[in-house]
Amino acid sequence: MFGQAMNPIIRADGSPKFAMSSTLAGAILNIILDPVLIFVFKWGMMGAAVATVLGQVVTAALAVWYLVHMKLVKPAKQDFRLDRRICEKTLVLGMTSFLSQLSLVAAMAAINNMIRKYGALDPIFGQEQYAQIPMAVVGIVMKVFQIVISIVVGMAAGCIPIVGFNMGAEKKARVRDLFTRLLITEASVGTVALVIVEFFPQQLIRIFGAQNESVYYTQFALRAFRIYLCMMIFASVNKACFIFLQAMGKAAATILSMIREIVFGVGLALLLPLFFRLDGVLYSMPLSDILTFVISLVLIGKTYKELNSEKRSSS
Repeated sequence: MFGQAMNPIIRADGSPKFAMSSTLAGAILNIILDPVLIFVFKWGMMGAAVATVLGQVVTAALAVWYLVHMKLVKPAKQDFRLDRRICEKTLVLGMTSFLSQLSLVAAMAAINNMIRKYGALDPIFGQEQYAQIPMAVVGIVMKVFQIVISIVVGMAAGCIPIVGFNMGAEKKARVRDLFTRLLITEASVGTVALVIVEFFPQQLIRIFGAQNESVYYTQFALRAFRIYLCMMIFASVNKACFIFLQAMGKAAATILSMIREIVFGVGLALLLPLFFRLDGVLYSMPLSDILTFVISLVLIGKTYKELNSEKRSSS
């Protein structure tokens, strides 16, 4: 997908292929154990939790086995000693993912609280029989959003070892070309997702079993899908930008992620409902993506400028 120039790197030790296999092994084990532990052993939610943990243990065990049996790189005892400089760099980059997940939880909590608060003030959803509709619908919309973003994250994360290798080898032109192709591909994914949620929301709602719901459920679900997810293209590009900058060792990835989730995500989710009530919660998501995209464009421009200048200086 990203060009033949990258293929020799991927073939060098097969690590991306093994990483995928180890992750799939854990996921498949989780899928198999879920019904067994839940229904056969009748462990209920505890069974689902145990299945998930066992799947993660298998994935981790396979990763350790691979590290010990690598052919190209043989870890020695001294390699396991902590190096302050390496730890500092690793923590800076690792904090990006940590803070991103933490801030995402904060944003989701703010959205859920505002949905509950202003749903209760709505003349229809304030009625007891319809009170659960806003929370249920937004939960479904978030699931669809997570599915699309998972595809985006998977594609961007696949670029991380390639970016790291080429940055270390000072092959800036490759990094620049990969960045271009990634942005185009991620924008394409966002475009396809946008078309689906804008033109086929009814079909998406039916997937989650809404055939027998009230007309108020359907109307709110259609509005929520079309408003909440109307900036999927920007959201996809933003997420790709986060991950790619992180792979390049840029601290700006942490800042951009925090701005997206905390400043815009939480801030707008709390502010807009004051003026637009329940619709304000729905509009907080696309507006956050628009504002983040403006910042992403600035960072993308600086990244291209940096890679172009380094390319000229090396030639």
